[in-house]
Amino acid sequence: MVLGVRADEIAGEHFDVVVIGSGFGSAFFLHGFTQRRSARILLLEWGRHNSHAWQLEHGANTDLKDEQTYRSNSTKPWNYTIGLGGGTNCWFAQTPRLHPNDFRLKSLYGVGQDWPISYDDLEPFYCRAESIMSISGDPDMAALLPRSMPFPQPPHRMSTPDRMMKAAQPDRHFVMPTARARVATEQRPSCCASLRCWLCPADAKFTANNGLMHVFEHPQVSVCLESEVRRLEHAAGSIRAATFRHHGREHTVTGDLFVLGANGIQSPAIMLRSGLGGDLVGRGLHESYGWNLEAYLDGVDNFDGSTITTGLNFGLYDGAHRSELGAALVYFENRWQHGLRPEKGRLRQTLPLVIVTEDLLEADNFVSLDENGDAFISYKGASEYAVRGMAKAKEQLPELLRPLPVEKIIDRGIRRTESHVQGTLRMGKDHKDSVIDGDLVHHQIRNLLIVGTSTYPSCSCANPSLTAAALALRAASRLT
Repeated sequence: MVLGVRADEIAGEHFDVVVIGSGFGSAFFLHGFTQRRSARILLLEWGRHNSHAWQLEHGANTDLKDEQTYRSNSTKPWNYTIGLGGGTNCWFAQTPRLHPNDFRLKSLYGVGQDWPISYDDLEPFYCRAESIMSISGDPDMAALLPRSMPFPQPPHRMSTPDRMMKAAQPDRHFVMPTARARVATEQRPSCCASLRCWLCPADAKFTANNGLMHVFEHPQVSVCLESEVRRLEHAAGSIRAATFRHHGREHTVTGDLFVLGANGIQSPAIMLRSGLGGDLVGRGLHESYGWNLEAYLDGVDNFDGSTITTGLNFGLYDGAHRSELGAALVYFENRWQHGLRPEKGRLRQTLPLVIVTEDLLEADNFVSLDENGDAFISYKGASEYAVRGMAKAKEQLPELLRPLPVEKIIDRGIRRTESHVQGTLRMGKDHKDSVIDGDLVHHQIRNLLIVGTSTYPSCSCANPSLTAAALALRAASRLT
């Protein structure tokens, strides 16, 4: 193991496995792979290793801003973290599973695209990922999202509005599953509900620094930081080498197996620079579509839960409506993101809400290359399917909130981003509708795996990081 090997020390060297990027997909793949096989592994990471202490001192997750790494024709931000551990550093650690019917959107509802694997195929690996991250969750969710093992940790404490919703809608309203510790572990204290989850001051949130360093410090793994992979060299249907830029100089390493997990923008850019394009490479850039609202309550105080988001309501999620408009999830917030209520004695009688709807992969939303060969994003907007889903969800929200004494609902406007870059290297059954197969292996180039959220062929309302971890664990287990 060398954490921070010099580029000139490895230039020209051959490795059994070359991994590009170190976020959820790459890190969980390595966790699974190193438990099963012995190999000489190189991890190439564009960013640096920024410890939790460094992040707290600088008030940032990374020293390399994401907006410096791409250009766009749109003002919409696409958030990601470049640095060792990738998005594990900046995520809010919300970990719902995808709904079983998310995997069958086309066959059930005639829209979008089916996944080449099912919920049942992924379920054991959901459990493994939840165990690694010590997920806190509501056992009642098993009725909606079947599970073969209990959550590793008990659920967080609900807020008063959550308890009222749970009593009235026990099969639809659940405590948010999360990798923010409810009970202290050996590595992490319990969540302090400081509401700063992008950079947890207590280090209660699962990150690479407190939960995955064993992967990067493994005896078989060498990590080369500040190394931006520019191209994959290939011949005769096989990747032969990776060329990367380190402090202004280019170096090359060769390998047998290559794992691409840069992110949903940089991974397709690497493919395109390498001459590994095609009709679908970079196409279908998306994330779920979000809206902020706030409900004023009559005589009911909020903000007495034990973490930042306490409730998750599935009342507007699945059903025949998905043939026409997107599913919706409603997040019940335990933070005063719109400020406290101004009336005397009623400061806490308000409930911030977030509605998120699924989107469809649109060909007009895509990653290409600019004149310098760097990532360029063309984005026209969310699909009409997502927009219709949001309009219907807002229309139905008063009925969904009937268990609460709602005085009025205030529309706080569209959310600029959900920070979930997805879909640019989608999986599917063959090369006609996808880039990779259900094992995350490229359809034509069989020594290339692609991991992370770029692989998603549809857009669930649920936060995607847990699924990325589970998919990577499954991919590692499928290698012969």
